[in-house]
Amino acid sequence: MADNRTPKPSLSRQLLPAVHGLLARPLSSYYLLIASSGLLLLIGLTMVFSATSVKAFHENGNAFSAIANQAVYALLGLVMFWVCQRLPASTLRDLGKYILGAAIVLLAMLDLLGALTSVGALKQNADGVTSLGPIHAKLLWLYLGPIGLQPAELAKLGMVLWGAAVIARKGAALGHWRELSRPLFPMVGLLFVLVGYNDLGTMLVLLALIVGLLWAAGVRIRVFAALGVIGLAGVSLLIAAASGGAGSGSTTGGNYRLARLTNFLQPLDKCNLDDNCYQLIQARSAIFEGGWFGVGLGKGVLKWNWLPAASNDFIFGVVAEELGVVGCGVILALFAVLAYTGFRIARRSADPFRRLAATAITTWLVTQAVINIGGVTGMLPITGLPLPFISTGGSALVVTLAAIGMLASFARAEPDAAKALNARPPAMWVRLLWAPLPPLPPQRQPGAGRAPSPAGGDRRR
Repeated sequence: MADNRTPKPSLSRQLLPAVHGLLARPLSSYYLLIASSGLLLLIGLTMVFSATSVKAFHENGNAFSAIANQAVYALLGLVMFWVCQRLPASTLRDLGKYILGAAIVLLAMLDLLGALTSVGALKQNADGVTSLGPIHAKLLWLYLGPIGLQPAELAKLGMVLWGAAVIARKGAALGHWRELSRPLFPMVGLLFVLVGYNDLGTMLVLLALIVGLLWAAGVRIRVFAALGVIGLAGVSLLIAAASGGAGSGSTTGGNYRLARLTNFLQPLDKCNLDDNCYQLIQARSAIFEGGWFGVGLGKGVLKWNWLPAASNDFIFGVVAEELGVVGCGVILALFAVLAYTGFRIARRSADPFRRLAATAITTWLVTQAVINIGGVTGMLPITGLPLPFISTGGSALVVTLAAIGMLASFARAEPDAAKALNARPPAMWVRLLWAPLPPLPPQRQPGAGRAPSPAGGDRRR
């Protein structure tokens, strides 16, 4: 007798409609953003404690001293997340020029102290700190009294908001070279000088951020080709002009950027054991020791002064040794979800400023993660960039969480999300303590034609 029973659908056919249904919900972008960034922050705090506890106990007698500082920065970053999530787009648009202006002033102060040190007008102490009254500088850090920060991190946030506001205001006129070059190119040139000489990695992130802004604005392909040639020439100039000064973080002297590029291009067995090759070899050893599942959380040994910058630039090596390929895959998957969510928010935003800013923030975070992970795994040259959410560093973590707060605000302002939130508004105490209701999207008039894109029109070849 023939079997007339209907075959059960496969697991993939059952899961795909469920996933599609979840992603179709009005607030799915918001929840994906909160989940991915929250898990990355939790993993980061865990790995910072694992990477610093032994060294902190040896130096301070307290294994929790380093993680306590990072936890304070995380709390401050969550406060900034909360503030930025509550700010309307008009306020963020106005804040951009002030944030970028403050970053330029601080960068100029940092570079001035470095220049005075290089000509012998100021002296560094044994810890590599240059002082001028209450202002102190060490590598890429600037200290104003007891407050220390990295001005380059503030420049990223300022460029996102200021650049998105400028491009959104220009609209379709951005297709002309004159409108494209003013005032964007002079500002990029100024940051190229202030940031690029001391911090090539951050300059590369800024360039990627600007590319994201222009791409979201619909700039023509041939314009990108011309800008690409100019950008490559500028980066080559920065590599050629580098020396082992105070701002470089190198202890070997000479052209450390060229040495990193040369070491990247040749096999490890032919490298000399200088600082740059030593980092590559130890990072590769950490990945090899970890295998598929790692040696266990907290059980890695290369972080005991074998792997340089184990809690910062090379913390992904600690992850590889202790959590293995599986742990690294989880982090990569979370960054992939963050990238998908950020670009999804940009695509669904009706306001040109929100669309541009969301694209720039996502490009910034994803590019920085790719450069860091590529440097640790040997797929890209080492640039000295921290891994977002994971590495130690107060300025980077606070600014990153502030940027995530802006993305969260944009996610709640998506047309479908705004309609859903206003249709069934949460309780008043929730709106006061968490986030206000987003504005409703403007209603289209019946029969009205489609308005031209306010951010640059169609992209043509």
